[in-house]
Amino acid sequence: MQLTVASYNIHKAVGLDRRRDPDRILTVLREIDADVVALQEADRRFGKRETVLPLAAIYDHSPYKPVPLSMRPDSIGWHGNALLVRRNIDILSAHRVPLPTLEPRGAIRADLASGERRFRVIGMHLDLSGLRRRHQVRSVLDHIGGCEPECPTVLMGDLNEWARRGGCLREFGQGWRILAPGASFPSRRPVAHLDRIILSPEWRTVETKAHHSALSAQGSDHLPILARLMLPNI
Repeated sequence: MQLTVASYNIHKAVGLDRRRDPDRILTVLREIDADVVALQEADRRFGKRETVLPLAAIYDHSPYKPVPLSMRPDSIGWHGNALLVRRNIDILSAHRVPLPTLEPRGAIRADLASGERRFRVIGMHLDLSGLRRRHQVRSVLDHIGGCEPECPTVLMGDLNEWARRGGCLREFGQGWRILAPGASFPSRRPVAHLDRIILSPEWRTVETKAHHSALSAQGSDHLPILARLMLPNI
C-alpha cells in the first residue's frame, strides 16, 4: 500500500494578507494531493467553534471527507484538530486523545482502512511550553499503547518544537522514526521545523517535503508538510 500523508496548520484560514480565505486553503490541499491530511487550527477558537472550512466546500471542492470527531455541530474537529481522508478510505473509528494542557490544545485519532490494510493516524497540536509538550507526547504514546489491534501508525502535526532532536522529540524513543520534511514556519521564509511526521517501524519512506507554492506561502503562517509512504506486503 502506498499512502501520502500531510499535516497543515491552516491558521484558521487567515493568510499573511490577513484575509480569511477557505477556498485558498482547499486549493493548497488539492496541490498537495495527499490521502490523509491532519489539520491544525481548523476551527474558530471562540463562540460556536465552527469550522473555517465549510462542509459544503470540502465536499464540493476537494476529494476529502472529514473524520467525524466533533462534539459541536458546526465543527469538523476537536480543539482545532481535524482529519480529512479521501472518500475511498474507510473510517473504522475516531476518538479524541486527552492531553494535559492549560491551552486549548488537543490530539485526535482515527483508525482507517485502505482496501484490506488497516492503519492508524494521530493528528496533534502541542503546547508552547516545553515541559507540557513532553507530557503531551507521553500521553499520546500511552494512548496508542492502549489501542487494539496494533497496526501501522502515523503521528503528525504542529509540535511547536524548535529543537531539531531534543525537547519533546526525545520522548518518542526507539521504534519511532521522526521525519522533518522541511522548514515550515514562518511560511514566507521558513526556518523552523515545527511541523513533524512520526512513523511506526512498518512504514517505508519514499519522499518527504514541505510544500512551498505561491498559495501556500500566503495562505497560512505555516507551510504544509507531507510524506509519501509505503507499507510492504503482508
